[in-house]
Amino acid sequence: METTKYVSPADVSAISQSQGRVLKNTYLLLAATLFFSAITATASAVMNLPHPGLLLTLGGYFGLLYLTTRFRDSIKGLYCVFALTGFMGYTLGPIIGAYWAMAPAIVMQSLGGTAFIFLGLSAYALTGRTDFSFLGKTLFVGILVAFCAGIGALVFNIPALSLAVSAMFMLLMSGLILYQTDQIVRGGETNYIMATVTLFVSLFNLLTSMMHLLGFAQSE
Repeated sequence: METTKYVSPADVSAISQSQGRVLKNTYLLLAATLFFSAITATASAVMNLPHPGLLLTLGGYFGLLYLTTRFRDSIKGLYCVFALTGFMGYTLGPIIGAYWAMAPAIVMQSLGGTAFIFLGLSAYALTGRTDFSFLGKTLFVGILVAFCAGIGALVFNIPALSLAVSAMFMLLMSGLILYQTDQIVRGGETNYIMATVTLFVSLFNLLTSMMHLLGFAQSE
């Protein structure tokens, strides 16, 4: 016979406090990493540093992501997450510099749009009653397909496919923000370092995809 496990009010309170700590630490670390990556991106753009290229970018990203995941439960994980986000900021610098040279409004609109989407979706996930856990598998498959399509668009130089990938990533990253925030609130994600990485990557891809789409719309 199946028995129902009793959960005391004290247990509920402890769980709520734990989730609150994860949420608070996630947003604090996210703010710190965004600030740090903004510094590296600005320095990269001002010094006109070249983009490291596809292979080095992928190698650096996945290598640092592996280290962050491995040390996510120790102080080393914090060093790794700053290394990861700083590296991503460095790769973003040349991209921002190129769009700024084309039209500064593209960069400003993309930054504003990314902030608006993130704040709106986060607020909805935090205050709404919808359970977004069902998005997990769909997002994983969608991101994998979009990533492979993006690599193909770069390798074979297919502009139409590249634009489609940017649109896909905007939808997928929006869903990922909802999913990750919901996981923190419901206790599905208890590691604030990994939660921060997920949200940071979502913001990074939102920004770059929006710049790509706006750049295409405003170009000849």
